[in-house]
Amino acid sequence: MAQTRRLSTEILKLPLFLLIFGITSASMLVPSVYALSTRDLSASRAFFYAALLGVVIFVLIAVAHAGRRPRLGTLGPLLSLFAAFVILPAVLAVPFLEALPTTRPIHVYFEMVSAFTTTGATMFQDPERLSPTLHLWRAQVGWMGGLLMWIAASAILAPLHLGGFEVTSQAEPGRETPENRMMRPVNPRSRLIRITRALVPIYGGLTLLLWLLLLGGGERPLVAICHAMSVMATSGISPVGGVAETRLGLSGEVVMALFMLFGLSRLTFSKDTVTATQGGLRSDPEFRIGAIIVIGVPLILFARHFIGAYDVAAAESLEEALQALWGSVFTVLSFLTTTGFVSEYWGEAQSWSGLNTPGLILMGLALLGGGVATTAGGVKLLRVFALYQNGVRELERLVYPNSVSGAGVVGRRLQSNGAFIAWVFFMLFALSLAGVCLLLTLTGVSFEEAMVLSVAMLSTTGPLVEFAIEQPIQLIELETSAKAVLCAAMVLGRLETLAIIALLTPDLWRG
Repeated sequence: MAQTRRLSTEILKLPLFLLIFGITSASMLVPSVYALSTRDLSASRAFFYAALLGVVIFVLIAVAHAGRRPRLGTLGPLLSLFAAFVILPAVLAVPFLEALPTTRPIHVYFEMVSAFTTTGATMFQDPERLSPTLHLWRAQVGWMGGLLMWIAASAILAPLHLGGFEVTSQAEPGRETPENRMMRPVNPRSRLIRITRALVPIYGGLTLLLWLLLLGGGERPLVAICHAMSVMATSGISPVGGVAETRLGLSGEVVMALFMLFGLSRLTFSKDTVTATQGGLRSDPEFRIGAIIVIGVPLILFARHFIGAYDVAAAESLEEALQALWGSVFTVLSFLTTTGFVSEYWGEAQSWSGLNTPGLILMGLALLGGGVATTAGGVKLLRVFALYQNGVRELERLVYPNSVSGAGVVGRRLQSNGAFIAWVFFMLFALSLAGVCLLLTLTGVSFEEAMVLSVAMLSTTGPLVEFAIEQPIQLIELETSAKAVLCAAMVLGRLETLAIIALLTPDLWRG
């Protein structure tokens, strides 16, 4: 018992990137066992040999690294996180490429980057092109990427005041607060272990519960587990081409929508963020803004469609109207949380009135994104709330120039410095969007497609390439240089611009 405890202690002292590499290598055994059970022996061997090779490499490096004292730098874990999103997809692509030798390595690397960053864009837009084992691996990689971001948000980004936490913090992004510098430094490894032990059971339990609910609704086991993992990770990965192709109908979409609410605010499962208040979830600004958008946008679309239906005499029954309304609610919630699933009734929401709903709405929802410290991407609702608070305060000062804000410490922080940092992030995001769009147009992509691709990659909402434009974009037909730009944009959208700037700033490393 003592030796086992000592061994686990020594393993936890290994570099963070090496630990992530070892865990993901061992996870390849899951699709290997599944492929073996479905008699897909070639895929089973590919994943088994890749897992064995990865574990052997992990053990050899761990033995060579044994006895070294771990470094406790503040930006070290952030660098490991960046390396995980850039280097690890190449490792995850090895069994995929072995199981599907008819494709190019750049396509498989793109696929793994897309899954691990929970973007969900795919080169293989025909689900029949991939075997069930490869569909399971894509969903599993997306699920692991979502779990990594869940843990990293609290253990890595929050102490550095990044990832949305900079809006309410008192320190500059990438630096510790002055109070923490005077105190005894906290071991980042201990924080990481503590948060991992707290969040993994929650994440896994919610995924298991959703899987069982989908199974109870009559869904096939593979489709149910892939959709359950995709909803929790907000990756939008589906082995059948989307929710509309499943057997669940309205009941299944309602269940999935309830679990998508976890992408609106971290307070749905935790109270460890600075926005936690006495009122709990009901007074959480992120959840309230998300609820307003999820309710308000469908009502506006429904009213627009309802008026148009009278004009063209298309609304023949109340049932059609309710289906159109639900299709809007589910799809709006899905794209706001950057999941990207489209309701079975989304087509009716567009066509029952004879008026087409523009994809620009979906792009705007994806840009807003979900809550801080969730698996959702986008610019985050907390930053939107900070800018709103600042706008309201400035309007008050126009009427009462000498007034003093009574919103409390957190409210005043959001109204001043928090809003300034949020605005800086918006500007950096806009510059990133313009830069990615420009690079794509230089590779021969049209401006409309380049804009959709840029928004989809930076907001980690891959399904936008299929639903935000009249003709779905065929990613596999793009130039190799364009695919490389998209991979870089997905990593940038997942880690956010401020985190990349923190990694590239020498003063922060010296500090």
